[in-house]
Amino acid sequence: MNNKNSIVTKLAFLSVSFMVTSAYAIQGSLPQLKAALGISQTQSEYLVTTPSFAVMIFVVLSPLLQQWFNISDKKIIMAGVTIVGLAGIVPMFANDYTTILISRLVLGAGFGLYNSQAISMISVWYEGTTRAQMLGWRAAAEQIGQACTLAIAGLILSYAGWHASFAVYLLAFIVLFFFAIRVPDDSKAQDNHVAEDNLAAELTEEDEPIKKISPVVYLLVLFAFLLVVDYVGMENRFPGLAVAIKGSNYTGSSMFLSLMLIGATLGGLFYGSINKVLGFNTVYLGLGLMAISNFLFAFANGNFVMLVIGLLLIGFPLQLVSPLIFNLLPDLAPAKRQPLVTSMVLIGFNFGAFFSPTIAEWMNRLMGRPLSGMDLAAPFPIYGVMLIVIALIIFFATRRSKQAN
Repeated sequence: MNNKNSIVTKLAFLSVSFMVTSAYAIQGSLPQLKAALGISQTQSEYLVTTPSFAVMIFVVLSPLLQQWFNISDKKIIMAGVTIVGLAGIVPMFANDYTTILISRLVLGAGFGLYNSQAISMISVWYEGTTRAQMLGWRAAAEQIGQACTLAIAGLILSYAGWHASFAVYLLAFIVLFFFAIRVPDDSKAQDNHVAEDNLAAELTEEDEPIKKISPVVYLLVLFAFLLVVDYVGMENRFPGLAVAIKGSNYTGSSMFLSLMLIGATLGGLFYGSINKVLGFNTVYLGLGLMAISNFLFAFANGNFVMLVIGLLLIGFPLQLVSPLIFNLLPDLAPAKRQPLVTSMVLIGFNFGAFFSPTIAEWMNRLMGRPLSGMDLAAPFPIYGVMLIVIALIIFFATRRSKQAN
């Protein structure tokens, strides 16, 4: 069996996360797709968003399929990556919108089939500081994968057209081979106890071996939902605010959104080191920086530099907090329930992304502000305050738990 602590094996663990955000790789091809297929703008956008619907469904089904058919994490990850590769390249040979849309739906099913297992398998095989570091790197791998697949698909588009741009999904087969030969099979680990690092001890009074799912898991799902509502909301609102400040001809928003992605990547890369120093206090640093980001974004009031700083800042702390959520899970549920609780948190993240535009619209209406101009920033002071309130609730809850013990 390959040494799980070798650099190559760790890269193999992380490689499957490289592909999990590749649904966005074809964004640069949408104008060409729209013209070639004779479809509307909304229909073309569905080619990007449809995978997310399937992800939410199969994130739920995946652990159930594992239980019913007694499939190990490694095997279900390999099945998911295979589906991603096969479904991803279908549009290379199709000229029918319905066929391409169905292939994108199947692509999302592949992502959903293995997304939670890519996280829970790390929790099964690694522990303590190494686990925290690997979870941070996994988050960074997602961001790097999104950036790389976007760039590769865009490059292919420039030289060979929109059909060929879907060849980017051939990378899935390279990932599949690398993962298959380097990652150990986890069938033995499924029934073993996951080593605890007591990081979650501040959230729960349980000192005995973990036998059932802690109620704290459900709070973490809600937490994940709220974090992504804020993050995706800022991504969605930035272009409109930039145009409100710079004028209707401004087209430079994508550059700053890409820079935000770099910030998120750095957050994932440095999570392990920061968590090693701060431990559970990492959550306060992350929430504090996110709150500052929201206030800068909200109160820019025509100051473009301040708006951009707010945008660029939010990615880094999100990738401090989201790996921490996954790092807590092994201490809040038994090893055999790790795929299930990981799936629950992923559903929280996916629902947050999906409902973010609607919640932002509700916030505008609640404040009596129009959905245009600088009023697009209206929800973000509320989000900033909510993050501070969440930090205070966590602080006093953990303090009370310590006093009780």
